[in-house]
Amino acid sequence: MRRPHHFSSGRARVPQQEASAGSIACRIPRLALVAPVALLLAACGSTPLPPWQPPRDLSTSRPVPAVVRPAAPAVVDMAPAPSAAVVTPVAPTPSMAAPPADAPVAVVPLQGSADALPYSEAVAARFPDPAVRYGTPGLQPDRRSFTTNAELAAWMQNLSATASRAGAIRAGLLPIGRSQRGESIDALVITRSANTEPSTLLADGRPTVLLVGQQHGDEPAGSEALMVIAREASQGLLEPLLGRINVIVLPRANPDGAEAGTRVTANGIDMNRDHLVLRTPEAQALARLVRDYRPMVVVDAHEYTVVGRFLQKFGAVQRFDGLLQYATVANLPEFVTKASEEWFRRPLVTALNRQGLSNEWYYTTSTDPEDKRVSMGGTQPDTGRNVNGLKNTVSLLLETRGVGIGRLQIQRRVHTHVTAMASVLQSTAARADDLKQLRSFVDRDVSALSCRDDAVVEAAPTPGRHNLVMLDPDTGADRTVDVEWNNSLVLRTVKTRKRPCGYWLSASAADAVDKLRLLGIQVFKVSEQSSLLMDTYRETARQSAVRQDVRGAIADGGAGEVVRVDVALARTLVDVPPGSYYVPLSQPLAPLAMAALEPDTQNSFFANRVIESLAATARVVSPPGLRLEEIQP
Repeated sequence: MRRPHHFSSGRARVPQQEASAGSIACRIPRLALVAPVALLLAACGSTPLPPWQPPRDLSTSRPVPAVVRPAAPAVVDMAPAPSAAVVTPVAPTPSMAAPPADAPVAVVPLQGSADALPYSEAVAARFPDPAVRYGTPGLQPDRRSFTTNAELAAWMQNLSATASRAGAIRAGLLPIGRSQRGESIDALVITRSANTEPSTLLADGRPTVLLVGQQHGDEPAGSEALMVIAREASQGLLEPLLGRINVIVLPRANPDGAEAGTRVTANGIDMNRDHLVLRTPEAQALARLVRDYRPMVVVDAHEYTVVGRFLQKFGAVQRFDGLLQYATVANLPEFVTKASEEWFRRPLVTALNRQGLSNEWYYTTSTDPEDKRVSMGGTQPDTGRNVNGLKNTVSLLLETRGVGIGRLQIQRRVHTHVTAMASVLQSTAARADDLKQLRSFVDRDVSALSCRDDAVVEAAPTPGRHNLVMLDPDTGADRTVDVEWNNSLVLRTVKTRKRPCGYWLSASAADAVDKLRLLGIQVFKVSEQSSLLMDTYRETARQSAVRQDVRGAIADGGAGEVVRVDVALARTLVDVPPGSYYVPLSQPLAPLAMAALEPDTQNSFFANRVIESLAATARVVSPPGLRLEEIQP
């Protein structure tokens, strides 16, 4: 059964008095001070925005220093943190170490030696074990493997059953999909709501936090840490936060890669570059989870290469316990960036510093030994960090040192993840009401931009230089290296285009429609013949190319080169047949729709052959008068 819709205006779904929030006169500068922001908003009279108070340290109530870039912190005393305003204590404690009583323990050989140091004892001494010891199956003292898929499943089932018996907390085990080799991909939904259904959690109004681990199979610390977080949220120290938030824990998004000890999925695709095109069942499962539960905060847990190409290029070893970044992508709502920085990253840096855990912005370098540029996280709309940002979430990346060092310093690596995730959960609880207001404001503001202003089609980081602190591989002493630095916090516009009212797709684009809807983008089917004023795409040049990110070529599992085209726009009145599709941009995920449907970028549906022909899509440039039907599941 399809319900009819009639679109007479590209802004039909945004009340006129709220649409003013998107006007040029009422746009809020990124670096505006608190008082001017308040006055400007009052003058605009638009959708209420959360009061932008200076962020505060939740444990000490001292203002957090308003720094843009965290300096390399000094190692501090690892005494327990002071009591927090939301949950006591902030820091993980030894009670987090006990595994479920019936968790199985299996010993599987770990690929590579866990005993050989890839650097000197002096470097190892810079990363002592934390005061707390964690006790997941994979962290047992005599283990040479990390937690297996079977052990993880038993751990999650135990937590779900224990919470069900207790009654106050619900921890629902949610099978969100299966990997390419048939392994179940399971999340744990932890809440005080009446049940764990998406509709119930959305109706109750508490912000939901999604914590994702091990998209890359050779990065195990995040998965082990998320097992700890799942336990503490459902029956431990973090449980009091559930009065303000819901938590979804997905410890292992790529179970096949974890089993094989490889970065990629079973078919050789880098899952964390597949969140727009959605080729893998693993990325599709995660997209479905985000679409259904609409988290307001997402944390993606990874590990980074410690030696390898850094030692080869710079003669030095990576220094930091944790590397941090939020979404950095074109057309990201500016207040999402502001909340990510002030409400989340700054308290997170404070929490890590308190535990003596050094931290920096996330950075990486290419696999080309001659390329000595260092780049912050990419600006492409293909990673989980950036795609979730375009879903109007606070989307955070945490990387701990780990790739290439086996089980070395694993307790400290897990401790870094646990400390960071606990901080994010606390920040969400403290800012729960503000986050709800922010989501409402951003959703309406983005929707109001349909049919007007320019949008960025393609952006890139800004080149510069940076003093990067690393470690001498022999002495373990700090070594500052002056490097070429691609700054993703300041985007450089490569290509812009007038923002359309929406996109028309031919009936042949059903696969693209399915992917758009999986991403949460609203798509309608045209039910009556009509005519639309559109800009069609005319190809002016074409080449085949390999998808690239800041590391180099992206692992694509043999999918082949993408189609890179240059296009010109041609204004045309087009007869639109029934059975074709309309994607309005008067919706909250409009920037994500643009990322998929503007054809002349490496991540677009056209470049990746989800849409086979430029004739199958066009830009609708005036408010359409269409009879539309909602597409049912």
